[in-house]
Amino acid sequence: MTLISLPKVELHLHLEGAAPPAFIRGLAREKNMDIAGIFDADGNYAFTDFWAFLKVYEAATETLKTPEDYQRLTLAVLEESAASGVVYSETFLSPDFCGGRDLVAWREYLHAMQEAADQAERDMGITLRGIITCIRHFGPDKARETAKCAAETAGDWIVGFGIAGDEKVGVPRDFAYAFDVAREAGLRLTAHAGEWGGPESVRGALSALKVERIGHGVRAIEDLALVDELAERGIVLEVCPGSNIALGLYKDWRTHPISELHRRGVKVTISTDDPPFFHTTMGREYDRLNAAFDWDEGFFRDIARTSLDAAFCDADTRARILTRLEATDA
Repeated sequence: MTLISLPKVELHLHLEGAAPPAFIRGLAREKNMDIAGIFDADGNYAFTDFWAFLKVYEAATETLKTPEDYQRLTLAVLEESAASGVVYSETFLSPDFCGGRDLVAWREYLHAMQEAADQAERDMGITLRGIITCIRHFGPDKARETAKCAAETAGDWIVGFGIAGDEKVGVPRDFAYAFDVAREAGLRLTAHAGEWGGPESVRGALSALKVERIGHGVRAIEDLALVDELAERGIVLEVCPGSNIALGLYKDWRTHPISELHRRGVKVTISTDDPPFFHTTMGREYDRLNAAFDWDEGFFRDIARTSLDAAFCDADTRARILTRLEATDA
């Protein structure tokens, strides 16, 4: 079995950030919108650093105006994921982009995305669940509104709550209220940290937001006491190596700390973050990690199981996906 065909579990995927450039250009043409400035000469998303990336991301999102747009987007994204062997995915969703945090509008968007996910599961064999995220650089007040949307729609499909955006804006405790609301609604918790904010950002997310997973988290490697704490507590890192390298956090695959974190006992998983922005797929992540660290098929199978164990889905869904993982074991 090739690495591309191995069944994979992805825990860190932004829905809008996974939109193929051609899909966004098509929506812009339909709506007579001029967004040519966000693409390079080859038609790819164009940005120079993380903060420019955020601006391009939000500009691309402006083409997504209706629940139907999100239904089409969800199908397009899941088709790409399934082609890389992903059998289960959790995607970040933001009511900020889906109806401006209005609960009635959010429910309409959510229904459209769920319909698309159900169709993809029937037709492509990929299961999707949603994690609602507040946007850090939009501020704590809007985060509270987002958390209320999350709490009102928590259930079998909306399974988690998190925070994304510019890690250098504010500190984790600014968003503690939003996380308390989500926790009380029964949602599982994750937070982007340890990408641009360093080890202290991870510590803040753990202490103030009481999360069980960390999105990225790779700069914990700069504080080995923190690495030991992550390992001892079983905190799972949603690692996105291709994203980190594309944005200049690390110079190449061999210097990325995912292998060292794993060696020191931290539970690491593999995801693509915003794949078309970073010219990656889950298949490519596997191939590049194999080349950099000589990880074999058995190693990647273990990573998939770690990812599934850390997934926020219900027990029945986890058991069903485990059957998919085990069916291809040698």
